[in-house]
Amino acid sequence: MNRRYYSGCDVDRAHGIDDLREMARRRLPNFCFEYIEGGTDDEATLRRNRDVFGEIFFVPRTLVDVEKRSTGVDLFGRRIEAPFLIGPTGYSGMMFREGDVKMAGAAAAAGVPFVLSNVSTVALEEVVRRAGGRIWMQVYLYRSRDAVAKLAERARAAGVEALVVTTDSAVFGKREWDLRNYARPLQLTLRNKLDVLRHPRWMANVLWPSGMPRFANLGDLLPPGQNSVKGATITLGRQLDPSLSWNDIAWLRDLWPGKLLVKGVMCAPDAQKAVDAGLDGIVLSNHGGRQLDGAVSAMDVLPDVVRQVGGKLAVMLDGGFRRGSDILKAVALGASAVLVGRATTYGLAAAGQPGVERALHILKTEIDRTLGLLGCCSVADLDRTQLRRVSGLHAAWD
Repeated sequence: MNRRYYSGCDVDRAHGIDDLREMARRRLPNFCFEYIEGGTDDEATLRRNRDVFGEIFFVPRTLVDVEKRSTGVDLFGRRIEAPFLIGPTGYSGMMFREGDVKMAGAAAAAGVPFVLSNVSTVALEEVVRRAGGRIWMQVYLYRSRDAVAKLAERARAAGVEALVVTTDSAVFGKREWDLRNYARPLQLTLRNKLDVLRHPRWMANVLWPSGMPRFANLGDLLPPGQNSVKGATITLGRQLDPSLSWNDIAWLRDLWPGKLLVKGVMCAPDAQKAVDAGLDGIVLSNHGGRQLDGAVSAMDVLPDVVRQVGGKLAVMLDGGFRRGSDILKAVALGASAVLVGRATTYGLAAAGQPGVERALHILKTEIDRTLGLLGCCSVADLDRTQLRRVSGLHAAWD
């Protein structure tokens, strides 16, 4: 009998993130699943984000009393229940009705922060009100700085804790497999239209009664009535700012009184610039392999960055995390926390908020179990002496 991942509808039968992925693949139309899955160009960076974890192995300790264990860590002076948070994933409402609220609610229940995407389909004020918990907000520094300033003011008034500025998208990457689903921009091929009809559960949940979800947090940027996917795509393409620089980060730092992070840092010199700019944290990220193909993974550069700026700001990262053990490898190398994106999106696409809760539960229990098997009672007990790199670019922590 061949091995296979669970692909039914009972979320409690998902024992790993790959089960949730298979459930999502079955429930979603192909063009939606490809939106989650795909990377840019040849997808070399997408593959690297996963392959790097296969090069890093644990060195466990034995005869250690691990009866009492804790998965929690402190982040910006407050406790979170595990060393991860849900990162910004765009257009969650296409995966499940009001997906942003479902994601935020699951994060609040799990005791971890949630980063709301700039291109979410539920207004940030409503997400904060309905979900509670620690809400952060992703922003892009578009050409219209006035629109950015208004979004920051909305976030401040709503009680958003932190802004996370994504800086690796001044130019869009080319996601070829995503593009192949369309005969022309935003016009599905006949094959994909027929495939949508084969997914009535998704259609009833997402499309009924108003059609495709619309963007809810871009009102100050988009022309009136242009918050549809097609209208927003045209405008956002024009609003991308290739002249973006650290001067713009300084402008936002002066404007925003809360925690401020930059997402898209991928080298130690840029991490030092973030320190010099007075930022509270950075997220090492290659945008999930969806921007520059051939880029290294965040895990590849993490040790160098921690050596450069460790202790001066929070160092977080994303890209390819599917197991609690992956997260602990990053923490052992000095990360403050990890952002998960596809893992929780699989859960959302599979079953809504219960699916996200299941994804977070899987990751948290894997962290707890891995700590015990390593001979550690808490995340704080981890360090790089418990890791060995068996191949790859270099033994960065030797």
